[in-house]
Amino acid sequence: MSVKKIFDTQFPSRSNAPVDGPPRMRPSITSSAGVDMLEPPAQLQPNLTVDGITINVPSLPEAVSSIVSAAQDGDNFSVCTLNLDHVVQLQHHANFRAAYRRARFVTADGFPIVVLSRLMGTRIERTTGADLVEPVCAEARKKGLPVFLLGANDLTLNVTARRLSERFQGLQIAGCFAPGPGFDPYSSEADAAIERIRASGARLCFVALGAPRQELFAARCLDELNGTGVLCIGAALDFIAGTQNRAPSIARRTGLEWAWRMLREPRRLGPRYIKCMKVVPRLVARTIPQIVQARMRKAA
Repeated sequence: MSVKKIFDTQFPSRSNAPVDGPPRMRPSITSSAGVDMLEPPAQLQPNLTVDGITINVPSLPEAVSSIVSAAQDGDNFSVCTLNLDHVVQLQHHANFRAAYRRARFVTADGFPIVVLSRLMGTRIERTTGADLVEPVCAEARKKGLPVFLLGANDLTLNVTARRLSERFQGLQIAGCFAPGPGFDPYSSEADAAIERIRASGARLCFVALGAPRQELFAARCLDELNGTGVLCIGAALDFIAGTQNRAPSIARRTGLEWAWRMLREPRRLGPRYIKCMKVVPRLVARTIPQIVQARMRKAA
C-alpha cells in the first residue's frame, strides 16, 4: 500500500462535531508502509457534514497520524468510515447513528461523499477501513503499540496475523477473537470479547464485523475499555488473508469499486446499491447550503 503524494497533516477534533479546520498539529511521520506525511502551515477548510455526520479526517495520512497519536496518548476512541450504505442505515437505526456520533475520527469511504466534498472546495480523499490497516500497523510497530484482531473466523485471523507479523516485523499482535455467526454487540459473547481485548493490553483493536455491528461494538468499547482505539474496518482482514478479493486499484481510484463488487455478487449487493443510489439526490440537496456557504467564504 503506497501513497506517494505529500500531504499536510492537520488533526481533527476529538469528537465528531463540525469545525472549520483541525485544532492542532502533530510532527510529520513517514510510515514504513509508504505513507508520507508532512506538515506545512495550517490552512483552514470547512469539514463536510453528511446527514448529520461530520467527515473530520480528510486523508489517509492524516487518519494514520491521528489514530497513532491518540493511541500513544492512551485514549479511548473509535474510527468509522462513512459510505452510502451506512447513510442508508443511519436513517433507520438510532443506535447506529448514536455510535457514529461518538466516533472521534470519521473518514469518507464512499466515492459520492468525496465528490460532494469537491463541490464544496474541500479536499477529502476516499479512505476505507481496508486502507487503514497496514499503515496503522506499520506505525504501531514503530511506536510499540500492541494490536488486537477481532472478526471474520479463526482461519482468516490466523493467516492475517501471520502476514501482518511478516510484513511488519516486531509488530505486537496482542490477541485475536473470532465471534460466532450472528454476533450481537450487546450479548454475553460481546462481553467476553471486550474482556479479552482488555486483558490483552492492546492499544489498537481492528474490528471486522461489518456495519452496523462493528460500529455498535466499538461504541460499547468506548465505555468499557481503558486506553484502546477501536477501528471499524469491514472486510479488511479477509482482504489481507486472501479469503476475499478486493476490487482492482483502478476500480477503487475511479469510484467504480461498487460496480465491480455488484457484478461479482449481484443477488446480495444489487438491492443494497439500489437503496444507496436512491439517497444520493437527497444528500446533494442537503449539502447545497454547505456548498454555497463554503464557496461564499472562499470568495470573500
